[in-house]
Amino acid sequence: MPEPRGMPGRGPMGGPPRGGPHGPMVREKPKNAAGTLKRLVIYIGKNKYLLMGLLVVMLAVTLLSLAGPALQADAIDAITITDSRLQVDFQGLFKMLVLLGITYVLSSVFTYFQGIFAAKLSQTTVRNMRADLFSKIERLPIRYLDTHQHGDIMSRMTNDVENVSNTISQSIASLFSSVLTILGTLVIMLSYNPLMTLVSIVTVPLSLLASVYMSRFMRKYFLRQQTLLGNLNGHIEEMVTGYKTVMAYGREARAVEEFSEISGNLKNCSIRAQIFGGIMGPLMNFIGNFGYLLIAAVGGYMALHGVITVGVIQAFLIYSKQFTRPISEVANQYAQILTAMAGAERVFAVMDHPSEDAGGDAPVTPENVRGDLSFRHIDFSYIPGEQVLKDFQLEVKSGQKIAIVGATGSGKTTVVNLLTRFYDVDGGEILLDGVNIRDIPKDNLRRSIAIVLQDTVLFSDTVAANIRYGRLDASMEEVKAAAAAANADLFIEQLPEGYDTVLSESGGNLSGGQRQLLSIARAVLANPKILILDEATSSVDTRTEMHIQQAMIALMQNRTSLIIAHRLSTIRDADKIIVIDGGRVAESGSHEELLEKKGCYYRLYQNQFAGKQI
Repeated sequence: MPEPRGMPGRGPMGGPPRGGPHGPMVREKPKNAAGTLKRLVIYIGKNKYLLMGLLVVMLAVTLLSLAGPALQADAIDAITITDSRLQVDFQGLFKMLVLLGITYVLSSVFTYFQGIFAAKLSQTTVRNMRADLFSKIERLPIRYLDTHQHGDIMSRMTNDVENVSNTISQSIASLFSSVLTILGTLVIMLSYNPLMTLVSIVTVPLSLLASVYMSRFMRKYFLRQQTLLGNLNGHIEEMVTGYKTVMAYGREARAVEEFSEISGNLKNCSIRAQIFGGIMGPLMNFIGNFGYLLIAAVGGYMALHGVITVGVIQAFLIYSKQFTRPISEVANQYAQILTAMAGAERVFAVMDHPSEDAGGDAPVTPENVRGDLSFRHIDFSYIPGEQVLKDFQLEVKSGQKIAIVGATGSGKTTVVNLLTRFYDVDGGEILLDGVNIRDIPKDNLRRSIAIVLQDTVLFSDTVAANIRYGRLDASMEEVKAAAAAANADLFIEQLPEGYDTVLSESGGNLSGGQRQLLSIARAVLANPKILILDEATSSVDTRTEMHIQQAMIALMQNRTSLIIAHRLSTIRDADKIIVIDGGRVAESGSHEELLEKKGCYYRLYQNQFAGKQI
């Protein structure tokens, strides 16, 4: 009696449909750029010593860059023409050239250290952001993970955060430097000549207007680009993890078509984004060159009338370039900045999602749990309007073995989801030892329960580490004892490195039965008061099932056990069997009692022996 979690598009543990490439996707509304930038600045400010070091170095680089044009002006003015004769102040010229050389050397040294500080600040900031994001993902409700593509979540963790990293190391540092350069340049130009200063900055409003106008078109494309990239990663993740199913049904061509469709949409959006981003640089350069023309014309006129010198004109040309260059640099980096801002919005959207509540503070711990369960008038739906459980009621005494059966989609696994608070009931209440599970700390509740799933989750670690996942402080002797109790010790000892054998991803180098035995060993080590067996023997051969059943019998001793069975033959010894139909408990009783009623259970039993899968 497999649950809906094997169906395409369903979340794990029979959850609601997960958004696939063409399925329902939950999309966060983009936050405003100012708010996103403010949060990025807060992240950057957490590394105050690196930030202070970067600011000091950038200040030195800016001051040295501002000193260069002034020294060049003095060097040029050391060469004059009087009465058609060339006059050179060699002492003054030599002094200016030496100072220029020192300035350029120091500027290069400080620029080198600026790169080091910027890189350290970038990587440290992104490390903190990635750590916060990962911590947040671990605290998200199961419903969020069930309704979002895992590939999209991974894209936020990798691609989006990496874009933020690149922007901090390149663009953010450039922005700080730009502000210092603009202010310093403006002060020096005013000290030379206010009128020439006005001529030098007359094109700035044009640059700002162009930037604001273009940004309206660009931002939406870059946010869309990051969203499509997340969809593409989600599709790839689904195809890679489900490649056996794709190949078994000969759907390779269809998978390629879907990939091409998503990739094509991403390509078209990226082209538009890059076109708009590429226009900014040339546009800013054109406006800047127009400004140089004005400076040369007005400056030449003023020099002819003795108001300023040729050296000052040269200085204004350079200072004008320094003044407008930061604007041009920001324009050239605008595409990268918008990509990072879009990525940061997507990252912050996850961080801002409400975390799973920690539960109440009732004094219920794994050590004092008895295991009495009471499901009272439970109503629940994954999707509003599509009720899965309706007025569901069940009483389980401590130490009882209760088997839950029912047709596909009847809500068997949903009972598990609600008991573990992966989801919360819409109506009614679930009591553990007379206490509403909402009032129990979730950590204590879940440590009181062990789940053995059909789809065993194993990690790329040693066999011992995977068993120890049930209790991290367990000794090696306890790990081996748990493996022996689960009948897993024989095959483990035959592995190349025994308990130190490193498993491949998802335990791919083990058989399905071996993976389930490790899952049982993990549950034995956890030593819970409540045990949930979710279709734990539905995909193994008869011999392996015998080993698993022996381990199960030992594991269920003195524990409250809920068995969601696939094969009715595995639950004959249950204290009580309940049949879920239409979201309610349709029948309950022993195996023999239910057969005599010739109701739902009888029909399920007959269908199974008729060769039909329940």
